[in-house]
Amino acid sequence: MNDTSVSLTATPAWHDLKAHHQKIHDAHLRQLFIDDPKRGERLTVEAGGIFLDYSKNRITNETLRLLVQLAEQCGLRYRIDSMFRGDRINITEDRAVLHVALRAPQTASIMVDGENVVPQVHAVLDKMADFSDRVRSGAWKGHTGQRIRNIVNIGIGGSDLGPVMAYEALRHYSDRSMTFRFVSNIDGTDFAEATHDLNPAETLFIVASKTFTTQETMTNAISARDWALKGLSGDPKAVARHFVAVSTNATKVSAFGIDTENMFGFWDWVGGRYSMESAIGLSTMLAIGPGNFRAMLDGFHQMDEHFRTAPFEKNLPVLMGLLALWNNNFLGAHTIAVLPYDQYLKRFPAYLQQLTMESNGKQVTLDGRRVACDTSPIYWGEPGTNGQHSFYQLIHQGTRLIPCDFIAFAESLNPLGEHHDILMANVFAQSEALAFGKTAEQVKAEGTPDWLVPHRVFDGNRPSNTILAQRLTPEILGRLVALYEHLVFCQGALWNINCFDQWGVELGKALAQRIVPELEVKTEPALGHDSSTNHLIRRYRKLKGTPQEPV
Repeated sequence: MNDTSVSLTATPAWHDLKAHHQKIHDAHLRQLFIDDPKRGERLTVEAGGIFLDYSKNRITNETLRLLVQLAEQCGLRYRIDSMFRGDRINITEDRAVLHVALRAPQTASIMVDGENVVPQVHAVLDKMADFSDRVRSGAWKGHTGQRIRNIVNIGIGGSDLGPVMAYEALRHYSDRSMTFRFVSNIDGTDFAEATHDLNPAETLFIVASKTFTTQETMTNAISARDWALKGLSGDPKAVARHFVAVSTNATKVSAFGIDTENMFGFWDWVGGRYSMESAIGLSTMLAIGPGNFRAMLDGFHQMDEHFRTAPFEKNLPVLMGLLALWNNNFLGAHTIAVLPYDQYLKRFPAYLQQLTMESNGKQVTLDGRRVACDTSPIYWGEPGTNGQHSFYQLIHQGTRLIPCDFIAFAESLNPLGEHHDILMANVFAQSEALAFGKTAEQVKAEGTPDWLVPHRVFDGNRPSNTILAQRLTPEILGRLVALYEHLVFCQGALWNINCFDQWGVELGKALAQRIVPELEVKTEPALGHDSSTNHLIRRYRKLKGTPQEPV
């Protein structure tokens, strides 16, 4: 089916789902499980070591059938095939979308404009591996001949969120003799705190910016260069031994002082939030080593192949994408809580915030028309069990429906007494409590006074997915990230929006570029903003002691 203009809300399946929703609107998970004693075994799927229990969603067999029909009628299979074969599906930027090529094996062939890009990908991976081995072994020395012991990644957005998430997630596998820091915020505190206890002679900076012009990244990079040179006797030649670049702009990289031999490239068919397996992941490879990095890529590829080939009713990303759409567009759930019960995944929800909301936070379809239904829900979350002592109250007894994704592992990477059994008991208990709640009768049967009963009732019927794997390995992390990448794509395809641009970040950045000189100029600027912005600028200038009157 080659029709990118199919309107989701005009499909027969959408109208059937609306009617179906009216029929099962009041159905409770308690009754659904009573009616089907094997529901908890039946509504599961497994692929590549990732097990999904989706039985605690407010769905029936008919719901699933209609959701799959919706995917078929919206041309999801065609969209998937288009992405994998390198079509320019990012229509607003006229680009292919081929993050799947970043983890393809060397024997694969993925064409862009008539050229197989897989050899290019592996050439960069080999260059990254060689560099990582030299740094990790101590063969790469700093300007003074000292070994590099500190790595500071400077980037923002996908050039930060992916690397920092992967580092934290795979810290168990990292070289503990090295220190890794990540700087992204334009707030000078971020840089100052990341470097305050580091020795410049032992520190290597990775500056990650495709164009080498990103304001936040380059401001931090210039501060890093000043900091390094101050600690290295001011010799400009030191830059080449303490800075490398992940970029495509050789001219600006060289002008900065970085040897272009130490520039690691990537391509315009790699979106920033889909780039953690590219050269953007250099800090990850330095931390965990090339072997573990390639294992992570293999995990990505395994999920790619499952997504590309599995039938929709057994396809992990498709099922999770369809369930999220059902909860969003039919049950009115505007947020999704991602709750990893593994401390190493503490940055995973933050990573997903960019992946999901920058991808699908759109209001127009591919043909420029206003969308006819809500698009991306808000993704958020924290690791368990910490979240249980903060926002779970709202999830259990609040007035908003908040579907949850629980993520857990059968084995702890740090077994310590009964810690892991207690952790896992909480995973299972929370999903059970959300689904089935506690009735007034049950509360009364416990001897609770009548006046207190309403406060202790749990309505239940709150949907959740539970994702289980054996243990958190580089390979499993790759599969898990690819799972969410592809479910985001599924939703975008059904909403008929472009997941791969991000025009919404441009306006504020452009206005900031205009305001910066108005804050820095020594004489009173002629301001042409609205009255609020003008007043705030003048107030700021007054607080920092710059002249307020025209000169």
